[in-house]
Amino acid sequence: MPLLVVQNVEKSYGEVKALKGVSLTLNGGELLALLGPNGAGKSTLIKIISGISRPDKGLVEIEGDNPAKPSVRTKMGLMPQEDSLYDELTGEENMMFYSRLYGLPEGVVKNKIKKLIDLVGLSEAGKRRVKTYSGGMRKRLSLAIALLNDPQLLILDEPTTGMDPAMRRETWNLIQGMKASGIGILLATHYMDEAEALADRVAIMDEGRIIVEGSPDELKDKYGPASVIEVELYTTSEDALKNVKEVFPELKVSDGGFSLTVFTQSPDTDVPTLIEKLYESKTSVKTVKVRRPSLEDVFMKLTGKRLRE
Repeated sequence: MPLLVVQNVEKSYGEVKALKGVSLTLNGGELLALLGPNGAGKSTLIKIISGISRPDKGLVEIEGDNPAKPSVRTKMGLMPQEDSLYDELTGEENMMFYSRLYGLPEGVVKNKIKKLIDLVGLSEAGKRRVKTYSGGMRKRLSLAIALLNDPQLLILDEPTTGMDPAMRRETWNLIQGMKASGIGILLATHYMDEAEALADRVAIMDEGRIIVEGSPDELKDKYGPASVIEVELYTTSEDALKNVKEVFPELKVSDGGFSLTVFTQSPDTDVPTLIEKLYESKTSVKTVKVRRPSLEDVFMKLTGKRLRE
């Protein structure tokens, strides 16, 4: 039996349909990444799975039971996008407060708090007030709190936002260790590299639906182009872009027209054609790069949007 089952879940707020028949499963020891732009329905889905909100239609079960039940909620840990920390308390005092909400035995709490504080790299900051913490440190503390009750299901909503690159990598290592221990992890993220590094499966959401699901490699093979051509220009013009779009109608333009992206199945023939069209328009080319597709390319091809717009 899967750890988490979501079947045909619908949710509306007035006239707005936030979720339109969402289905997914998650096993223990697996990480499923939810990708989608703001308004795609990720936060609504997380609230329903965590028992905070109830669906209008559909089924959500954690080990075959309703997540709205207090006994089932003890099986999950939630790290929300916006933390619920008390600034005037220390890191350790925040953890003590939440351990009491979980109903954890006081005899084991102090050792558990020390262990988790060490695990997330806050050993030297545990006795400091949280108002002195950076954004990344607050995220780390929220992660430690989510692990207090030894969850079987861990829900992480944008867990590395605000972290510097080194702290992000350290947090990725922690998450990989949790997965290896058998915890099922549902990760909502805006970072494509995070999803590619951590996820066993990826579900791309848009406008309240999961439009595709699969491993990162499966999605790139099935929906991505064979190659991506990226061109940076010294100069640009509307005529030049129009000239290129006549041959490459799906041309993606960014950075005010100075960066061009073309998805192609035939890079050997398309690169010379693209360069020729640019030179015909008297456009000065700075760099040309051909690379393999990424999840970002799959997402942009399927939704027409960049994830972090």
